[in-house]
Amino acid sequence: MIKKWMLMLVVVSGVWFSSCQNDSSNSTVTPVDELSDIAEVVSTTAARYAVSTDSVTLGKCKGKLTEVALADLSATITDYISTTYAGSSVTYAAKDESGKVVVAITLADGTLKGLLFNADGTFKEELKGHVKKAKLTPVEVSALPAAVTDYITSTYTGSEIKQAGTNADGQYFVAILLDSKVKILLFNADGTFSKELEKPAMGGRGHKKH
Repeated sequence: MIKKWMLMLVVVSGVWFSSCQNDSSNSTVTPVDELSDIAEVVSTTAARYAVSTDSVTLGKCKGKLTEVALADLSATITDYISTTYAGSSVTYAAKDESGKVVVAITLADGTLKGLLFNADGTFKEELKGHVKKAKLTPVEVSALPAAVTDYITSTYTGSEIKQAGTNADGQYFVAILLDSKVKILLFNADGTFSKELEKPAMGGRGHKKH
C-alpha cells in the first residue's frame, strides 16, 4: 500500500495547472472509502495549495480560476492534448476570468506539465513553476511530529489519521477520516497547525488520453 501511495503522490501531484489564484467554495469534507482515494485527495489538495500560494505564476491569467469539469473541456483542447501528449492523463482544468484555460496533465512517463490555452481553445504555452512545491513526500503516520498527532487527537476527537506527506517547504498535509469523511489538514514545518484545506471539486480523477 505504501508503494501505491507513493506512486499516487508522484502521478496525481501533477495537478499544478501553474497559473492564477483559485476561487472555490468547496466543502472541506468529502466521502472517501479507499486509501488510494484518500491519497489522491491529499495529492490534488497539495497541488492546488501550491498554485494558490505561488506568486511567480499568478501573472499568467486574469483574475481567479474557476474549476472546469474534464468532460466540459472543448474538443479543440482535448484533441490537442491527445495528439501532442499521447498517453497523457488530464488531471485538472480551470478557467480564468478572460476565458483562458489551464490544464494539468501527467505524461505516460510520469512527467508533470501545465498547459495554457486561449479562450478559443487554441494552445498558448506550457507553464513552468511550482511542480516541486506540489509534489509530496510520503510520511508514515508513526513518524509524524507529536505536535501534529496531539493536535489532531484533541481537536478532531474520534478521527483516524489515514495519510500524510510533506512538501518542499516541509509543511505537513495530513488526511484524517472523521465520521466517514476525509479532511485535509495543513501543518507548518514545526508541527503547528495552519488550517484545513479546501479540495478540488472534481476529486482529482484523471482522464486518459490515447
